[in-house]
Amino acid sequence: MAIDHDLLSMQEARDLADAAYQAQLIWKHATQEEVDRVCAAMADAAYIASAQLGQMAYDETGFGIPAHKRMKNELGSLVVWESIKDIKTVGVIHHDPERRIYDIAWPVGVIAALVPSTNPTSTAMYKSISAVKARDAIVIAPHPSAAHCTFETVRTMAAAAEKAGAPKNLISCLQHISLSGTQELLKHKRVRLILATGGSAMVKAAHSIGKPAYGVGPGNVPVYVDRSADIEKAARYIVNSKSFDCSTICASEQSVIADKPIAPKLKQLMITNGAHFANEEQTERLRKLLFHPNGAINTVTVGKPAQTVAGMAGFSIPQSARVIVTPLHIVGKDEPLSREKLTTVLGWYEEDGWEAGCERSIELIMFGGRGHSLVIHATNEDVIMAFGLEKPVFRVLVNTMGTLGAVGLTTGLMPSMTLGAGGEGGSITGDNVNVHHLYNVKRLAYETTPPPQAALRGPAPASAAATNVQDIESLVKQVVQEIIKQSKS
Repeated sequence: MAIDHDLLSMQEARDLADAAYQAQLIWKHATQEEVDRVCAAMADAAYIASAQLGQMAYDETGFGIPAHKRMKNELGSLVVWESIKDIKTVGVIHHDPERRIYDIAWPVGVIAALVPSTNPTSTAMYKSISAVKARDAIVIAPHPSAAHCTFETVRTMAAAAEKAGAPKNLISCLQHISLSGTQELLKHKRVRLILATGGSAMVKAAHSIGKPAYGVGPGNVPVYVDRSADIEKAARYIVNSKSFDCSTICASEQSVIADKPIAPKLKQLMITNGAHFANEEQTERLRKLLFHPNGAINTVTVGKPAQTVAGMAGFSIPQSARVIVTPLHIVGKDEPLSREKLTTVLGWYEEDGWEAGCERSIELIMFGGRGHSLVIHATNEDVIMAFGLEKPVFRVLVNTMGTLGAVGLTTGLMPSMTLGAGGEGGSITGDNVNVHHLYNVKRLAYETTPPPQAALRGPAPASAAATNVQDIESLVKQVVQEIIKQSKS
């Protein structure tokens, strides 16, 4: 007898959501000590399995580099836990004695979490640890092309959590993946919050459900290199950042904007660090390979080494090359390579002066990266601050790698694999989404000021003309009698 896969997926989604709800009813009464013990166990288990799960993610998706996936897993587990372990999430979390207000943490409930194929294991780790820290339950919906590695990641953490005292089904993952099943999960009455990381279509679908949702989609991150920059450092960082896990982190640099006086030197240093600058013919081949006519990315190119991408496009590059750089002149639909490129291809623009670089950066941001991130290499603090004040993004990363800086590994930002794009990008927050976004805060507020005397007085007596009820009743009776008399005649 044939089994309908969609129905099976939908039933699994219902079962997991109901089971998560029952587990969360227990977990919401956990003490801070119990919460932290369970989260620490989850983080340790995921960290220990980082290499194995990174390899599994590579084997299943074909994206990126296993060693880099291991680093992302270590970030999603131990680094994330270290950043939130001392945060109070149970009971009174803050007291303002002067204003006489107590802040009390209150869990959201059941979270439905969408996980992308580009970062399937690290995202599942970070979301699960953050949710459990907030005393929520979480049900993970993997991307179909990364279902096995995501499930194994969740299974590893769930086993550690239960061993440390968490109720069964607090952390779970869909195994039968379908669009119908994922939609059933998102719409389920027990789900209180959606945490979506992935492509534009996925994020739009999450926002359309009608529930609170943290939806984070693509970025189109420009990197501006000013004449005041440490050019050698900028070249080294850009090539390493763009090639990190073959550019599968949404904050990886997408286009270099080189200040004209230093452009030749930057180009040469990038070549030294492993950049191959494409000629016109190669660039045209890449335009046709990377994107479909409607602007959608060709997924077979996602997360591939530079040699593989070049081979797909019909040309060869040196084995030492780590990224392919394409000289560009315009931004928009007429230049496909000015879009976000989730692979080892990097745009190149030259502009004279930081003001022109600023304008080009804004063009790129508005073409698919609103609200996300920007990287600047400079030592001129006035230029740095001008970029910080003017750009419509919520992460301006200074003299660091875009990939690792945005997720909080090389900067003071909160470690996260979900990077908010704020109102500019259609997100509810511009923050790096973390545990603070996964619990509510209720406030116990005492009186600090007595009410005004006017608020304690009753209404003034109304005028006799306005309140003569007997006169009104008499008038109504006369009208009614007149109507009855007319109807009989």
